[in-house]
Amino acid sequence: MASKKTLNGTNLEALGAKRLAELLLEISAGNAAAKRLLRLELAGAESPSELAKEIRKRLAAIARSRVFFDWQNQRTLVDDLDTQRSAIADRVAKSDPALGLNLMWSFLDLAPSVFDRCDDSNGTVSGIFDDACTDLGDIAQAAHTAPRDLADQAFQALFKNDYGQFDTLIDVLTPALGQQGLEHLKQRMIARASAPVQRPADKDRKAIAWGSSRGPVYADEVEESSRISTVKLALQEIADAQGDVDAFIAQHDKPTRKMPGIAVGIARRLLAAGRPKDALQIIDAAEHSPPGWVDGEWDNARIDVLDALGRADEAQAARLARFVHYLSAPHLRAYLKRLADFDDVEAEDRALDSVERHTDLHHALAFLIDWPSLDRAARMVMQRPQELDGNRYDVLPPAADALIRKYPLAATLVLRAMVDFTLAHSKASRYRHAACHLIACGSLASKIGDFGSVQPHEAYLAQLRRDHPRKSSFWTLTS
Repeated sequence: MASKKTLNGTNLEALGAKRLAELLLEISAGNAAAKRLLRLELAGAESPSELAKEIRKRLAAIARSRVFFDWQNQRTLVDDLDTQRSAIADRVAKSDPALGLNLMWSFLDLAPSVFDRCDDSNGTVSGIFDDACTDLGDIAQAAHTAPRDLADQAFQALFKNDYGQFDTLIDVLTPALGQQGLEHLKQRMIARASAPVQRPADKDRKAIAWGSSRGPVYADEVEESSRISTVKLALQEIADAQGDVDAFIAQHDKPTRKMPGIAVGIARRLLAAGRPKDALQIIDAAEHSPPGWVDGEWDNARIDVLDALGRADEAQAARLARFVHYLSAPHLRAYLKRLADFDDVEAEDRALDSVERHTDLHHALAFLIDWPSLDRAARMVMQRPQELDGNRYDVLPPAADALIRKYPLAATLVLRAMVDFTLAHSKASRYRHAACHLIACGSLASKIGDFGSVQPHEAYLAQLRRDHPRKSSFWTLTS
């Protein structure tokens, strides 16, 4: 049985409402956040409309504030914002979805005033507004807002998305918008795109920056560029929401469609729509820069398209080529998975043989460790120890850890490579690591029955002392 002094709901409830109220008042004294939370609870107990009034007051106060929040005091702002967001989504919207929807729009409208006075380098504040945008979609469904009215609100919001608070707006509102709302939003975007643009008179133009090659950058130019970008992106997202691949493609001119990244996006959509022939045309028309360099996502998309077209042999050849050129383990696994029984064993052996012969020892070593094929990794280290680069801390420590149990001599060579590099280049910041590596070599020595042509540990240690006698800070760490 838990002690009556344990902090839990049952024990606190036993104190009685009066004593708990006294304690809450005492705890909240001088604590603005606690007071705000209590006021929200009291307002919520009265009615959803009273809770909404309390939230509106706080949102207005946040908008008026000029306090700057750096990373040290950001938590206060984050907690305050999330308290208001939660109250809207979990309390008001549950009782009155229409009121909750209106409040959540107001919350999202806070973004400019908030981001202008906070350091959000860690993305925490952005996360609160992302959550609010997601909440907005859920609340909009519950509120059953007229699709055209909701589309009009979304249209206005997308053109004041300076801080990315509405980046996911079309996606989250799609269920509530439905085809009617999406079409209305699409037509408004098309109308905005075709609307004539009036450039200010030269005397009225405001220069906001200076380009090294093109001279002044004017505010109206930036505004126009933002308008074009907003419309194009919105029409792409609407096309996806409507399942209209051709409308998505239409938002990219022909030169843009030849960019590998864009080609992949279009091909994936065509593939999902059951149009693999069209997808292959788009993929094969892509222009790689520099010529000969092939993007992995492009390669993967082309392989999937070939599979969808029933050209399995070509897809397999592409997987194998990707493996050979880039030592891509996922492509080798996919290639082997599609081979007949027993054929895959022989093919794997041939593939791993080629890895052992690879010109980049470290790339090959990382591959064999991850595959895993530790016997081959150890053999490669033993055959090519002079190629080990002790500066490759991305590869050698995990390789040593993997080899240390079954292949102590190979692990020793890997560890020595890091010790040698550290001392030869006087990398004092790594002395502690190098000392640990050297101590590990000493421990491994007793597990090595035959050093063969490799210098035994005592001889290696003596050589290190002769070569680096003055690195006392290192030697102190090894004792």
